Amino acid sequence: MICPHCEKNLLRKERPNNTCSHCRRTYALDPKTNSLGLSDLRVRRILAKVTEEGRIAVTPDQLWYALSRKRLKESRFAPGCAGASLGAGLFAGVFAAFSGITYLLLVSGALLLASAGFAFARAAGVSRGFPVMSRAAFRSEALAPWRNVYGGLPPGVVDDTPPVPSRAGGRTPSDTRPGAVLLCPDRSITAFLIADGLPARYGIAPAKDLDAVRALPTQGPVIVLHDADAHGELLVRRVRESLGRRTVIDAGLPLRTVRGLARAVPYRNRDGRPDRETMARLTALGEFTEEELKWLGKGWRFPLVGMPPARLLAAVTRIAEQVTRNVDPERRRAASVGFMTWPGPTTQDRAGER
Repeated sequence: MICPHCEKNLLRKERPNNTCSHCRRTYALDPKTNSLGLSDLRVRRILAKVTEEGRIAVTPDQLWYALSRKRLKESRFAPGCAGASLGAGLFAGVFAAFSGITYLLLVSGALLLASAGFAFARAAGVSRGFPVMSRAAFRSEALAPWRNVYGGLPPGVVDDTPPVPSRAGGRTPSDTRPGAVLLCPDRSITAFLIADGLPARYGIAPAKDLDAVRALPTQGPVIVLHDADAHGELLVRRVRESLGRRTVIDAGLPLRTVRGLARAVPYRNRDGRPDRETMARLTALGEFTEEELKWLGKGWRFPLVGMPPARLLAAVTRIAEQVTRNVDPERRRAASVGFMTWPGPTTQDRAGER
């Protein structure tokens, strides 16, 4: 690996205890000692892309996904077993042919069948989509060492434990009666939007669940932001059923749209498969194809933290602008005479190029 301080190319023996033998400085991450193969330089390189060269802030979970994205597309079922079984099977077969030992032919056949089975399972995507390092483990195995070495989170990453300060400044939703509510169960995404100033800019109050929505002093529209998964697909419907005639806006992620994007990479947790009741409710809606229901039933999801941060911020900004323009009479009058315009497209997202 390359030392993040002096940029020397270091062999494993030249970096004992995460210390460069040339400049004698300590670094945080060694690709040989963490499951994602992370190094300090790789973290900085990916951060530059997802933060648009520092123009926006991101949260630890968004960084986790950006660093995990490549691995999520790979199958990790029995790594190396197919090749080892094939080699051993061929060797046993050749040896049996020359030695005349019959049982070795059986052993060779079993090994070759096992090799074919491993290869088929990998080709079929068995184990694909399971993170090699979970969101929780990323904080302890990657961010904790980084804090120990550098004294804080990587530049551009904000702590998503409340309260989260707004980089954009201005008033907070608590200063005045909020005009709308942003309901998002993912604390990391709520922290991302707060850190980049969206709720404060538009007078929108964040809420993590329905109880928090009801507790807020407003009957304004509720913007629902959710993952594209089984639970997310039901969340908007549950909110509408609970809030009656109140306006509820589904801000996505829309499952069918996201699944059609070539660069979108889903993932799944081994303990995150929806239960039978959830799947029965999804089936009863009659809105999903059999293939989509099967996909959701296996626990696959497109998470909000997986959406390029700049693109997510732009999308929610457009919705917030439209909602608050409709709610606020002064903003509506200004828009009618041209003082306000729909936000234009953001710069091209480069996170997908990694």
